[in-house]
Amino acid sequence: MPGMVMFGRRWAIGSDDFVFPAAFELFIRVSWWIGILVLYSIHKGQLDCPGGKLLHSYLLVLLILLVAIICALSSILHISMQGTISNPGPRKSLPKLLYLRLALFLPELLWAIVGAIWVSDRSIKCDRTVMNAIFGTVIASWIIIIFTIVAVVVVFDPLGGKKTLYLTGCPNHNLESSQSDQVFYNVKKTATRVWEKRIRLLCCCIVQNDDHRVAFTSIAELFRSYFSDTDLVPSDVAAGLTLLHQEQDKVENCPKDPEEVLIQSPLSPTADDLDLEIENAAHYMKFAVATYGWPYYIMTNPFTALCKLKGDCCRNSPVEADIVGGDRLNMNFGSILKITGLQYRDFIHISFHNKIFEIPFFVALDHKKEAIVVAVRGTLSFEDILTDLSADCESLTLEDILENGLVHKGITQAANYIYRRLINDGILNQAFTIAPEYKLVVVGHSLGGGTASILAVMLKNSFPTLKCYAFSPPGGLLSKSLADYTKQFIVSVIVGKDVVPRLSMPNMEDLKRRIIRIVANCNRPKYQILLHGCWYEVFGGDPNNFPTELDGRNQDALTQPLLAEESLMVHRSPSYNALIEDESPLNSPLRYPRLFLPGRIIHIVEENSTRRWCSSDVKYHANWSKETAFGNILISPKMVTDHMPDVVAKALNSLAQESVSCISCQPQGDFSTNTV
Repeated sequence: MPGMVMFGRRWAIGSDDFVFPAAFELFIRVSWWIGILVLYSIHKGQLDCPGGKLLHSYLLVLLILLVAIICALSSILHISMQGTISNPGPRKSLPKLLYLRLALFLPELLWAIVGAIWVSDRSIKCDRTVMNAIFGTVIASWIIIIFTIVAVVVVFDPLGGKKTLYLTGCPNHNLESSQSDQVFYNVKKTATRVWEKRIRLLCCCIVQNDDHRVAFTSIAELFRSYFSDTDLVPSDVAAGLTLLHQEQDKVENCPKDPEEVLIQSPLSPTADDLDLEIENAAHYMKFAVATYGWPYYIMTNPFTALCKLKGDCCRNSPVEADIVGGDRLNMNFGSILKITGLQYRDFIHISFHNKIFEIPFFVALDHKKEAIVVAVRGTLSFEDILTDLSADCESLTLEDILENGLVHKGITQAANYIYRRLINDGILNQAFTIAPEYKLVVVGHSLGGGTASILAVMLKNSFPTLKCYAFSPPGGLLSKSLADYTKQFIVSVIVGKDVVPRLSMPNMEDLKRRIIRIVANCNRPKYQILLHGCWYEVFGGDPNNFPTELDGRNQDALTQPLLAEESLMVHRSPSYNALIEDESPLNSPLRYPRLFLPGRIIHIVEENSTRRWCSSDVKYHANWSKETAFGNILISPKMVTDHMPDVVAKALNSLAQESVSCISCQPQGDFSTNTV
């Protein structure tokens, strides 16, 4: 629901978010009250000691105060459980109860101070058990007060005053009026400053220069524009995501029509082509993961990695000119050697230098495939995250091929940096002097996959035989014309429901629309949604057991915006207007240009495995897929783990081994399927 308004400002918490905190505190308070009552009943005859009357009064007042707090908490719990996310009417009395509960903190604070003074008074000579119990109540009081203060800080919305002014001053959201425009301009300006401060705080540990400041402002504008037109609190988003996951599972469990299956048919139906690309991808994936250095090697070999690297750390590293950036104890380079299986002499250049828009990479000779491999590292630092989030678009022109193709700004700047290093510093010339007959292959995972793709576009004219393998690249990368051009020489590999290849601003806008729509249509209280969602994610179940839409509303009605949806929007953004007119995020004009994945896409999906925490042997199958298949963000417990480099490498190795065994046992000439 919209954020709750108290003390004349909006807070980042809804009136239905007090169920779990109130229930937890109620349990603590009731247990505390019972304990104090038992203590008082047992020891009230032993309080005739010096200072005993004071302690007697303290315990009686504490019991009465706890009764008042328990009653207030019970009322808050009961009221917060009423209504639904989009129907806060039954909870309209909650702010008054919260004012009462906050008022009770004053006598509790006072009594905690008094109790601390009495307990520390050495003139009081009473039973040690009573003294320890009172000391425990004082400590418990202070702990609860401190946690309450922390909770208030967490749910404090720096823009609460501005948003409240905007909502009350412009109830009809009439953005045509000059007064409304001015108010909303001030809200936007303040929101950008707030986001910029948050980003600076998160990146306080890194040295900041002009590039960082420009990136901070750009990212702050991005976050502000995305979050400014909704009035959702974090728990609303969590409830929406769990409902979307269940709704998505319902759709997946339904049998597909033949036409739907045909839409997902591969671009290149020949199985031998797919098998060859999977074998190549599995081979080059080890170069992509090697760029992560010792963190990846230790993660995949937790018990033996340090022992294996110990000997390499003491060896002499290659010539100093071959390595740029720090590599303490030779850990990164030692890990690269272990993962790739190459020798020292096979590396032409290694860069561990890492700044915003400047990411590590290495150039090596792959004698097995007769290739010069440029491997680019993915996200592994705050600087890399800033590069990822610099998601504005900029133009990329290719002479005699393409004009004004749109690309991801941050990733393009990273590709430009590596391009200058490879060409201007003569790194590729050095490599081709050693191995002139070798081909050029560019690889990378995640951010490295996106950078490798744009770098390949830049190098393609100079190296016509160039090939690029992008593993789990970001989704909002290339405009349609540029993405079509890259199908000649780039292969993207995506596993399962990986969220990163589906991340783009239009897809994020679509996700926001779907969250608003599903929480506005849900007829259950939020606490039930979250409890059922946690159970469903951990233990599974039937998603059909939990209705997610208002009873009696037909599908036609659900295509129209609800009043409840309107209440969750601070203002109707152009992208939201476009999205409610067309359910498909692929066909609506948005304020963000639509960018796509690079090259041809191999989509790898698990076969016959559970999506829960424990699973046995996993089998995979792969097929060529269209970029339109990644036009929605899918909610899944594996949406993050499917992006991990070790998961991608495991899937590719499994498919490559399966392909080899199938070819060896298959009748010659029988390549009738593209599924491995």
